[in-house]
Amino acid sequence: MTKISLLSAFIAFSLLFNGCSKEKTNDETTSIDEANSILSSNEIILTALDKTQYTVLKKPNGFIVKGAENKVILLDIFATWCPPCRAEASHLSSLQKKFKDSLLVIGVSVEDAIENSKLQTFRETYNADYVLVNSYENGKIIDAVTTQLNLGRNFGIPLMALYKDGKLINFYQGAVEEEFLAADIKKALGK
Repeated sequence: MTKISLLSAFIAFSLLFNGCSKEKTNDETTSIDEANSILSSNEIILTALDKTQYTVLKKPNGFIVKGAENKVILLDIFATWCPPCRAEASHLSSLQKKFKDSLLVIGVSVEDAIENSKLQTFRETYNADYVLVNSYENGKIIDAVTTQLNLGRNFGIPLMALYKDGKLINFYQGAVEEEFLAADIKKALGK
């Protein structure tokens, strides 16, 4: 009887440790989301309102966007309910038009699970004529930017970060004059 009890305890103990192991065997499958996060820990895929996807690559001192490597990247972290965010939208549109071939403005909403229709209304109402992304990856890029800027979780919006060639040029919290942004964009472009 003691041998059976010991054998049962040994089997239960073995199953406990094998069942809790984080290692996966070759025949186990992962979900698509899990596989993407494993394969692309330095990549964040953002989906725009028009369903265009932008792959943002994390670099030691900043970010680049695949397909826009030679452009200045302006990441605008905002909320549709934020008055300064609403006011800056037309200025960001103006900058996107002015520097159309050398600037990519990407608006990243801090609002979880915002409906595309609400974001589209923001675009139309406040003349936000630049890329607006709305995906489950928004939180990842926001966390990556604020971590890189040492801002923590309580940061002011709008928060804009300007990058060129994977390096931070400058960042801004709160309302910023269009001329200041334009001057930094020109500086980043060597003009």
